[in-house]
Amino acid sequence: MGGCLSFAERSPGWVEMLPASSANIVSFSSSAPKVICIVDAEEEFDWDAPFASANIAVSTIKAQALAQQIFRRFNLVPTYAVDFAVASQADGYMPLREFAEAGHCEIGAQLHPWVTPPHEEIVNEDNSFACNLPLELQRRKIETLTNTIRQNFRTEPKLFRSGRYGAGQHTEALLREFEYDIDCSVLPGPAITQSSPDYTYAPSRPYWLGTDRRVLEIPVTAGLVGLLRKKPSITNYSLTSATSRRVKLPAIFARFGLLNRVRISPEGHTLREAKDLTRALLRSGQRIFAISYHSPSLEAGKTPYTKSQEDVTRFLAWIEGYLEFFTRELCGIPSTPSEIYRIAAAQQSSDRRFIP
Repeated sequence: MGGCLSFAERSPGWVEMLPASSANIVSFSSSAPKVICIVDAEEEFDWDAPFASANIAVSTIKAQALAQQIFRRFNLVPTYAVDFAVASQADGYMPLREFAEAGHCEIGAQLHPWVTPPHEEIVNEDNSFACNLPLELQRRKIETLTNTIRQNFRTEPKLFRSGRYGAGQHTEALLREFEYDIDCSVLPGPAITQSSPDYTYAPSRPYWLGTDRRVLEIPVTAGLVGLLRKKPSITNYSLTSATSRRVKLPAIFARFGLLNRVRISPEGHTLREAKDLTRALLRSGQRIFAISYHSPSLEAGKTPYTKSQEDVTRFLAWIEGYLEFFTRELCGIPSTPSEIYRIAAAQQSSDRRFIP
């Protein structure tokens, strides 16, 4: 059984997931704003309970049809980042495979270490972040996940997400090894726990990883808003301290407009917050925006975000409202991660042709 390193003993391998230089950040300045959607397609589990390899139920995957109706009205093709529980069970992969074969979604991969064979590590908080596992174990888990997707979805996954945003120093090399084009594991901002990577200095714009610019990072669209956002010591304590979370300091700060980490997501963020963040990022020059959420949220009682059917209705209304705002007010265009990659790669080729 593999152990886990303490926070102090681990080297900050997550820096490998940041752009090597500002030149690695892709400019889409001449483009109309584009919106994509990446769904964490995963098993159901109790979010307040310890991680457990036995949690593999995927009955909520069928509920994705509710959101698909909205996506189709806006001509948006979402990407489902499926984990092993979804990819290995017919109740998980069959509904999504039907969408994919009809051209209504794309399929990527999401690594939840605790449910992905081989099971050699201790299942705990620290090891829920793949970057904290030994390199060879990471490799074998990614290999298992990738091969299972290939077999059951009949497709080659090109987008990868490390569950809980747990990417690190080996992630980019492993993605090249398994021929992934896109990573979407980076959540800009301070670490979410003391065991997780710190992406404080990550931009929210897409950027190339490494020096050969082979793998494109499409970060979660997120940002810190509020009066305390430029106080690193306060933001880190508020967002990562166990004491802070126990006394609900993040919620208190958010309520009074002092500090709030906002994502373009219907999970824990109001539509107004998402619109305000989008407008602010657009003014700063950002052109690529990613909606994200977890698949179990489309069924009542499966995540903290939708405890009732009324919550599910509001959740779906958020998605519809954001897409309405993005396409009408901002004159934005629905897109996919694969299209963003093609644009970035073509731009890179063009830039190289003009280098003297």
